[in-house]
Amino acid sequence: MNNNKVTNNLIPILIIARLFFIFGFVTWINGALIPFMKTINGLTDAQSYFVVSASYISFVVMALPASYIINKIGFKKGMSVGLIIMAIAVLVFIPAADSRTYWVFLTGIFIQGIGMTLLQTAANPYITILGPIESGAKRIATMGIANKTAGALGSLIFGAILLSGIDEVKEKLGSATLEERDVLLDTMADSVFVPYIIMAIVLMVLGLLILKAPLPQAEVDEVKETKDGTISKTSIFQFPHLWLGVLALFVYVGAEVIAGDTIIAYGISLGLPAADAKFFMTLSLLAMVCTYALGVILIPKYIKQETALKISAALGIIFSLCILSTTGGFTSVMFVAALGLANALVWPAIWSLTLIGLGKFTKTASTLLIMSISGGAIIPHLYGRMVDANKKNLL
Repeated sequence: MNNNKVTNNLIPILIIARLFFIFGFVTWINGALIPFMKTINGLTDAQSYFVVSASYISFVVMALPASYIINKIGFKKGMSVGLIIMAIAVLVFIPAADSRTYWVFLTGIFIQGIGMTLLQTAANPYITILGPIESGAKRIATMGIANKTAGALGSLIFGAILLSGIDEVKEKLGSATLEERDVLLDTMADSVFVPYIIMAIVLMVLGLLILKAPLPQAEVDEVKETKDGTISKTSIFQFPHLWLGVLALFVYVGAEVIAGDTIIAYGISLGLPAADAKFFMTLSLLAMVCTYALGVILIPKYIKQETALKISAALGIIFSLCILSTTGGFTSVMFVAALGLANALVWPAIWSLTLIGLGKFTKTASTLLIMSISGGAIIPHLYGRMVDANKKNLL
């Protein structure tokens, strides 16, 4: 009986893993987009970090509508719609690059975030409660391997495309006439056309294929509800650990985005060449993949989800202090990359621990957790403003 259950769950897990791979690839190219946008649009650091804000703020705007849509049309159709919306968003980048208009770029990124919100709202609670809650972090860690491996590939591929020759362009801009400046920046902006057309086609095809995926509605309905052991509870406000989880996820996503999406720009700001900096995010994501793999092996057989969370928090504090105390640019960047080791198991542990004992409130709790991803919109922007303020003080 248990073997049959594992076998029955394997196909949905593999399908969801593919979806995590897709939005991992799309999400983690923001690290290359930040310095790219900053250069072709002449932005400050705070303005360039709106790339991240535009993506993550959509989780606040769309979390409740996404939950409503998925309840109405089901998981499969919801995932399909999410992928198609992401394909449309990717196409917006083409006129944005052609005109070098920043707000059009941000619009495309925001629409892309709407599609990802639909995917996340369906995938995270589904994979969390697909099996025993005690091993929920293990299943999400497996999804994390797919997500961050795709992110590493996306960062490498788009880093090579978007940041190719950026140092030379910056050098030439200093002495270029207004006409020469426009030609240089237009040529750099044109580099997004082909890769984004290819990405749009891939997302559209996958959006149509997911409708044929073996994810029966009956099985989804069974997974969406858990045994209600909370008969005495009448409101989500009676679950303190839920609100602590929402706050923790809000802060965590902001910290992870700063460490991941800004590492390339941080390396360049320290004087390291862009040709080398494009590899920094990949190092951070590979560190996360290694820790996810440890989570799959160790949780819950050798360590509990709570213990993994405590170890991750301790490592995060230690590496952050190392970043602040080092003087060499490359060494400091390596400690930022090492934050991937600390960050990896925080997301899976928070999701699993927060959803314990929520019963019929699980869907509402999942929506709140999705909304808390907005920490990735707010905290990095505040970080960008601090960077700008620090630069002004040094002048």
